[in-house]
Amino acid sequence: MFNQRTITIAAIVFIVGILLIASQCYVFWQKLKTAESLLQTCQHNEEVLDFTKLFIGKVLMAETDVSFEDRLKLENAVRDISSQEIFSQWQKFTESKTEVQAQEEVKNLLELLVSKISY
Repeated sequence: MFNQRTITIAAIVFIVGILLIASQCYVFWQKLKTAESLLQTCQHNEEVLDFTKLFIGKVLMAETDVSFEDRLKLENAVRDISSQEIFSQWQKFTESKTEVQAQEEVKNLLELLVSKISY
């Protein structure tokens, strides 16, 4: 019914089809990895920006002392960033002994936050 030539052609077509499907899977896998990386970067940026906005609103723009609830929100927001460097700088700010030292640490913190936003 099928001769050797037909079987050989069918096998070649099958192998080429498998290779094309495999190459497409690889391309899609690479695109998925790129998209996952971009998503992680965007999520990190969002966490940094959320903390920065909260810090500006609750600390820099405050006309009174920062409330306990707001300090707790700030502490949780800075921990959500999952950056030891940012958390360390936050601690330097919160542990400041003088107003001058606190102002210096605020500048350092804001500079660090801006530098941590990725493109």
